[in-house]
Amino acid sequence: MSSDPEFSKWRERFFPVHSHELKKLIPMILMFYLILFNYTILRDTKDTLVVTGAGSGAEIIPFLKLWVNVPFAIGFTLIYSRMSNLVRRNTLFYLVITAFILFFVFFALWLYPNRGTLHFHDTSDYLQSVLPPGFKGLIAVMRNWTFSLFYVMSELWGSVCLSMLFWGFANHINTIAESKRFYALFGMMGNLALPTAGYFVYVASGVRENLPEGVDCWGYSLNLMTGVLTLGGALIILIYWWMNRYVLSDPSLYHQLGAHEPANEKLSLSLRDSLKMIINSRYLLCIALLVISYGVCINMVEVTWKNQLRMQFPDPNNYNQFMGLFSTCTGLVTIFMMLFLTNNVIRYFGWTFAALCTPVILLVTGSLFFCFVLFRDWLPESLILSLGIAPLMLTVILGAIQNILSKSTKYALFDPTKEMSYIPLTPEQKVKGKAAVDIIGNPTGKSTGSLIQQILMVMLGSLSAIAPYVAVIVLCFFAIWIASARSLGRRFTEITEQKHME
Repeated sequence: MSSDPEFSKWRERFFPVHSHELKKLIPMILMFYLILFNYTILRDTKDTLVVTGAGSGAEIIPFLKLWVNVPFAIGFTLIYSRMSNLVRRNTLFYLVITAFILFFVFFALWLYPNRGTLHFHDTSDYLQSVLPPGFKGLIAVMRNWTFSLFYVMSELWGSVCLSMLFWGFANHINTIAESKRFYALFGMMGNLALPTAGYFVYVASGVRENLPEGVDCWGYSLNLMTGVLTLGGALIILIYWWMNRYVLSDPSLYHQLGAHEPANEKLSLSLRDSLKMIINSRYLLCIALLVISYGVCINMVEVTWKNQLRMQFPDPNNYNQFMGLFSTCTGLVTIFMMLFLTNNVIRYFGWTFAALCTPVILLVTGSLFFCFVLFRDWLPESLILSLGIAPLMLTVILGAIQNILSKSTKYALFDPTKEMSYIPLTPEQKVKGKAAVDIIGNPTGKSTGSLIQQILMVMLGSLSAIAPYVAVIVLCFFAIWIASARSLGRRFTEITEQKHME
């Protein structure tokens, strides 16, 4: 009997869920897992396609994020705004997921096999001969335009399906009290997708060893991954349908949100109103600055690392295998952080402390990586020989460690705290403000970093040459990020305490 209180204390700490709430929690975890599983496959594959494509390299990424991602994100927001006024929430969810899956199937079955005739190699070769070297990335966007389209659709899957559809649904059906207990569990259990999807990518990219000669190994791997993506999308739709039918109709699980908009209510969403709301609200502006600062910092560090990775692994299958291994390691570290840090940090140290962990860790690890990139040629040759590894591969490994820690902290602490910050807002602010921050803020952050890199590359010619300037600029955005998190934390605490008293 003496062990019962200890067991209850342990259960409350690591799994603070009542038995009747499992009906809501388990489907949400499965949905999060499947969306993140698909996103991991897409994220690894999109980088492999554009970075290892003909006449391409990591230089293509900044141009893609600015000249392709942002227009598509704005276009999608406008379409979503229009559709949200015409169809119900449930129908819109089904339409968005189905549209994404149909595109990826179309790409694997028709666009990729016909890339030789669809891509503009002759025109691109001419432009490459007359333009400065700094325009190589922009030319590669046009040369491999089908790969560029796959890249932007994969990016939108993360912004739309994960940030907007899933977290919007989660914020709609959970109270603030439930979010403090559930959201860390969503992430902890859902992030099992990273190691499992990463391992699947690793295996799917290694099947070339068993294929006969003459078979397009990378195309075969792409078909395998697309089949799994399609199955995952179908399961996401099925789970969402089941929750609307059996969970939102259960008063014991949904009665607390009677003041919120009904599950089937048509949403009124205007891009102009959403942006105006952010400008007029210091609270939403701070959230937007968090997202933008993260996008700038992680993008500028990642592109420098992927440039080193492309030099080490020019073959697409080898590149994708390494990315699969990278995703596996990221998932394992993320699960560890969520198991031992996320819930306890938020509950015992508060929202502000948890929100500041991501910029601080990214700042420290990013500084170490840039220092090695900039000064590795000054290292003693005896030290390099004693390590038994080439300097380029060592740079790739250090960059991978930096990215693993940064992304793990982002998934474990940045995402949960960001999503929690929306909950005290009114239903209208959640819909309009979140749509603008998630759909516009993410691409804006990444495109800002991309624009800076493009200007520097056009002036200096290559990613390697701009590394010192990138390091200094990133430090400035870290200062903005940390100041915004502190300001938002004070306001979040005030609103939460006020609502708790009411």
